[in-house]
Amino acid sequence: MRIALAGAGAFGEKHLDGLRKIDGVTVTSLVGRRLEPTQAIAEKYGIPHATTDLAETLSRDDVDAVILCTPTQMHAAQAIQCMDAGKHVQVEIPLADSWADSEAVMKKQQETGLVCMVGHTRRFNPSHQWVHNRIKAGELNVQQMDVQTYFFRRQNMNAKGEPRSWTDHLLWHHAAHTVDLFGYQAGPVVAGNILQGPIHPELGIAMDMSIQLKAESGAICTLSLSFNNDGPLGTFFRYICDNGTYIARYDDLVTGREEAIDVSKVDVSMNGIELQDREFIAAIREGREPNSSVAKVLPCYKVLHDLEQQLRNGG
Repeated sequence: MRIALAGAGAFGEKHLDGLRKIDGVTVTSLVGRRLEPTQAIAEKYGIPHATTDLAETLSRDDVDAVILCTPTQMHAAQAIQCMDAGKHVQVEIPLADSWADSEAVMKKQQETGLVCMVGHTRRFNPSHQWVHNRIKAGELNVQQMDVQTYFFRRQNMNAKGEPRSWTDHLLWHHAAHTVDLFGYQAGPVVAGNILQGPIHPELGIAMDMSIQLKAESGAICTLSLSFNNDGPLGTFFRYICDNGTYIARYDDLVTGREEAIDVSKVDVSMNGIELQDREFIAAIREGREPNSSVAKVLPCYKVLHDLEQQLRNGG
């Protein structure tokens, strides 16, 4: 399996680290915004081709599939561009920043029949897999999810502390993780409410949001998001269930009383990004639909769209 990766930033490197651990996978091309740093990353990972032009990479005959770790605003158009070139594609979360673009990617996947997967990593983290497996086994049901997604990002920096060329978004990016996960764990989302705080004068985005969701099952979700939080960073998920309470912190899981749960045997790795990439590769090899395919995550983007409409209507 010959992979091209577009977006040689902080998250791109996480994928490159994961791909190194998958048998039979070679990264043959790397696409970045600026050539010199892209070449440096390519040299670090032994990637033979580096460019700033995605079309150049898509024209190569040594590329079977593409992983997109580019800015949010490029995701939909680039995913469609990859499928138009006959390449399978995994696009990092979010799929798009509008419902129309999300639908366009879905339509292209249906036209081509190629694997199109979205990087909803929470479906693959061992901590969330453990909970999901118990739900599927009928051992517990979610009553409420309480989620905090907190960053300190008053300047436009990426995870490596480098200036970003684009602006991140709490709703279309960070809320997408939880909206999709809630539907995955509790069932289809049937209602939602949203409030946002003040707009940042320079970044032009809301720095704080509060979202409520209700699933068809009756379960509810409360999600708090902030770019203003000067404290522990990341996303913390509390599952309040009919048979136990569990707190997931990325790949780790504890009970509501902070008792550690061993999730090391849930999958072949403890790295959610690596597991996500393994699913992408396996779906292509096996000719099947992957977990977090564009079709499976599309309902999440409809919810995000409906929440955005609330904000535009005075929420």
